[in-house]
Amino acid sequence: MNGALKAAWALTAFVIVAGLVLWITTGRPVFAVFIVLGIVTAAGAAFAFRPAPDRSTSKEDPPS
Repeated sequence: MNGALKAAWALTAFVIVAGLVLWITTGRPVFAVFIVLGIVTAAGAAFAFRPAPDRSTSKEDPPS
C-alpha cells in the first residue's frame, strides 16, 4: 500500500469518527453528513487506486 492510499484511508477514518463523535456528543443529526462524506471518500479511494485492468486484447494493438 502506497502513501497516497494510506492517507486516503486515514482521512476516511478521521471523517467518519469525527462525524460519529460530534453526532453523539451534540445530538445533532447534521453530523451524519460527515459519515456520508467519509463513505464517499472511501469509495473514491477504492475506485482511484484499484489495479489497472489487463488490456492485452485491446483494439488499439497494431495489426500483425
